[in-house]
Amino acid sequence: QVQLVESGGGLVQAGGSLRLSCAASGRTFSNYALAWFRQAPGKEREFAAGISADGRNTYYADSVKGRFAISRDNAKNTVYLQMNSLKTEDTAVYYCAARYGTYSEAYYSMLLAWAYWGQGTQVTVSP
Repeated sequence: QVQLVESGGGLVQAGGSLRLSCAASGRTFSNYALAWFRQAPGKEREFAAGISADGRNTYYADSVKGRFAISRDNAKNTVYLQMNSLKTEDTAVYYCAARYGTYSEAYYSMLLAWAYWGQGTQVTVSP
């Protein structure tokens, strides 16, 4: 069992930045692939960014590529999402997800492939 707790959400103006954190506990963190998903009001949950268990590979949705950066610190059992140049359409609840093992890029955007989820943190971007 893996427990995930997100933090760092809040209200920011368009063009600003936020850094989300997700602290994990329960199992060997370095064995888990990690991802950030987001869900805007009235919309389905969607993939934003992912990082492989060894941290060598990162993946991004086209909508955030070049603005968001995912990273992990295995010593702190934490994954981060640095969000820059925020837009109003980035407003959503952001969720951290984890699953054991190594996977190809195609699996990262598959919602049902992720075994563990955090409770989410709200990000609101004002005009």
